Amino acid sequence: MNSPPTPPTTNHPRGHPREFEPIITAKSHNFVGREFVFTAINEFIHRYHRGYFTIIGAPGSGKSAILAKYALDHPDVVYYNVEVALKNRADEFLSNICTQLLEKFHQTSLNNLPDNATEGSWFLSLLLQQISEQLPANQKLIIAIDGLNFIDRNLQPPGANLFYLPRYLPDRVYFLLTRRPFLREKSGLLIEAPSQSLDLADYPQENRRDIEAYIGENLTPLTPLPYEGRGGKDVGRGGQENYSPLLAGEGSTHEQEFRTRLTTASENNFMYVSQILKAIADGFYSEPFPYNQIPPGLETYYQQHLQTMIPPAQHSAFTLAVLHELVKQQQPISAGAIADILDTDEFEVEEVLENWREFLQPEQNAEATYYSLYHSHFRNWLSRQQISASESQV
Repeated sequence: MNSPPTPPTTNHPRGHPREFEPIITAKSHNFVGREFVFTAINEFIHRYHRGYFTIIGAPGSGKSAILAKYALDHPDVVYYNVEVALKNRADEFLSNICTQLLEKFHQTSLNNLPDNATEGSWFLSLLLQQISEQLPANQKLIIAIDGLNFIDRNLQPPGANLFYLPRYLPDRVYFLLTRRPFLREKSGLLIEAPSQSLDLADYPQENRRDIEAYIGENLTPLTPLPYEGRGGKDVGRGGQENYSPLLAGEGSTHEQEFRTRLTTASENNFMYVSQILKAIADGFYSEPFPYNQIPPGLETYYQQHLQTMIPPAQHSAFTLAVLHELVKQQQPISAGAIADILDTDEFEVEEVLENWREFLQPEQNAEATYYSLYHSHFRNWLSRQQISASESQV
């Protein structure tokens, strides 16, 4: 075996590599709620001796913040973020994770990282087995991987597990994963270990409660602005007469009404809310508050969605036409209906929609599956991009 490579970074006192520490801190900043997720994770770990636990959610639903908060509260967790530049490759993941494990668990006989350690899961599996055998009875090894949907699968052989994640796990070894919605048959994982998924979309009431709490927490530090309403000075929290006009809806100056309206407009999406609140704090909006105006942060975020759905080098009249039909429909629409409109084969439409699964909200009934874009504000933004089959660029 060769000498171990120089670690990419020195470990932070809290236990996480410095390269991921800013991400953990940023994504867990002003974190509120999500107790139902942490409860489910803890119950899974106590119920099973090993396994995979996956948090599934639409873009902006708070998955990354949940995993970052979990890692922040549990310094022994081994953390990896796929969305960081150049971290979406299997070889980089295996090198990074195995290096973290070798630094954390010095008692293993595998104290070097061989040249071929990134060729499949053999070295990671062997390392996990040795760590498992030497863990104290009350200790568990938890590896958290954020953003499986960002993995570059083209750099792995067909049929291989994403990041070559082990099919089998030894006792007291767990993986916590996050990813956007996906087709089950295209999960990219074949595992023989206990597994459980938690889809955030299945908890609308809990999500709404947490969104409203997040709004309340993050309105507090906003700089108040002078404002006089029709009936005189508006009174804000604590009876102060200096308060942002953006919090004053038509005929109301109550903060609670603003929270409720913004919560509803968010459709339980944390990215939408966080960007709206940031835009308010930055003075982007003027009164009265325009709930449908998208701030710059969301513009950038939605542009990234569009480039993922239709990469610039892969534009085609057909995919643009399918997207155009999704955007212009006010109600969910089936693949068959889109095929009828475009006078094409339904299978071809379904193939496109399958590739866009992470950005869609499907609704199943007895006859067919109906699709809509995951968030109405994303659809509204797309509608202003004038997408049509005749365009060569988006």
